[in-house]
Amino acid sequence: MSGNAVKVLGAGLAGCEAAFQIAERGVPVRLVEMKPRRMSPAHHSEGFAELCCSNSLRSDALSNAVGLLKEELRRSGSLILEAADATRVPAGSALAVDREQFSAYVTARMRNHPLITVVETEATDAEGEGITVIATGPLTSEPMAEWIASLTGKAGLHFFDAVAPIVEFSGINMDVAFFASRYDKGDADYINCPMTREQYDVFYNELINAREAELKDFDRQQQKELKVFEGCMPVEVMARRGYDTLRYGPLKPVGLIDPRVGKEYFAVVQLRRENTEGTMYNLVGFQTHLAFPEQKRVFSLIPGLENATFLRYGVMHRNTYLRSPGFLNAAYQVIERPNLFFAGQMTGVEGYIESAGSGFVAGVNAARVARGMEPLAFPRRTMLGAMAAYVSEGGIGDFVPMNANFGIVEPLGRKVKGGKSARNAALTERSLEELALVMDEIRA
Repeated sequence: MSGNAVKVLGAGLAGCEAAFQIAERGVPVRLVEMKPRRMSPAHHSEGFAELCCSNSLRSDALSNAVGLLKEELRRSGSLILEAADATRVPAGSALAVDREQFSAYVTARMRNHPLITVVETEATDAEGEGITVIATGPLTSEPMAEWIASLTGKAGLHFFDAVAPIVEFSGINMDVAFFASRYDKGDADYINCPMTREQYDVFYNELINAREAELKDFDRQQQKELKVFEGCMPVEVMARRGYDTLRYGPLKPVGLIDPRVGKEYFAVVQLRRENTEGTMYNLVGFQTHLAFPEQKRVFSLIPGLENATFLRYGVMHRNTYLRSPGFLNAAYQVIERPNLFFAGQMTGVEGYIESAGSGFVAGVNAARVARGMEPLAFPRRTMLGAMAAYVSEGGIGDFVPMNANFGIVEPLGRKVKGGKSARNAALTERSLEELALVMDEIRA
């Protein structure tokens, strides 16, 4: 193996995708993986690219953002999509796989590739002059996490993911909701969803009785630690402290006057803009540990959100991720250390396919740098490029992990007849056209 091999740390979906893309471009790879010598609490097998929580890779429909992302990866030569298509099981319009076969397929491709050498050891740093891709995942071991923290500064690495749900602006009923700021201070930047007492009673009772997400073993200790942070308290836990707790907290109506009727309401849910374009809004103060279907059911009871499209649900779990904007560029490359790349959920992408997508972009670019080429910025109108742009630039406010969604893609700039489905179809068509224009550079 050449001493000029690119190191890839971690053999999850992102690491395997990155390693494959580098090797397919003629560059030797040393794939460093601590399994089976050491297992994280989430892992149960010795295979690579283990799907820990689900066998579903979500919708395969091109009208869906993650469906578009999968199609972009298919057309670009993704190993993870190749493996998924080879091991898929019936699941309607979703792409679901046999987990064991999927992992075995990827593991075989890694171990049998002539330019990939698997090194079974725990990575504790990425020191050295060579090119390295760090893809150690959201459960990065403590020594590696400490090294990354020393690289970024403590403020640049997060260990708890406590994020409120984000909805698409186009799905908010503005006949019910209204723009206003408390006491009319500053611009009317917040969307306010007003509640009468009767509406609050229904919402409150459903919220305090809603089903919470099942905790993984490795999340139980984290939940205990979260209890010391009042700012991270789940909205459902806050509600159980008393009927009026929310009304004196995130649902406080004081100073919020509906300009259409000139009055305050019994309670008000506020939504804050999540990106510059104003296509995404988050529910202020709604960090939650409710199961995803329960979030959809209960939060849709909020007046104005009856038909809201949830771009991401609220989460509270152990998740090591970078404050990537200003630290990584759109090639997933460390701005101050061009030989160092990151991939996977640690970068701030959320989800299996999104992790694979980041690994794909990081792998393509690590291979380009290894061959003396300039990194490739994927078009921002593609889902791959939109995710890379979000990771490198963020939105408004604190940086939070994000799924693939049409809210992060550059808007069309024109109205499309036929509603949301027609708009998504137009965005998908444009994305695939943009991808085709740079396919030769991607495959180079």
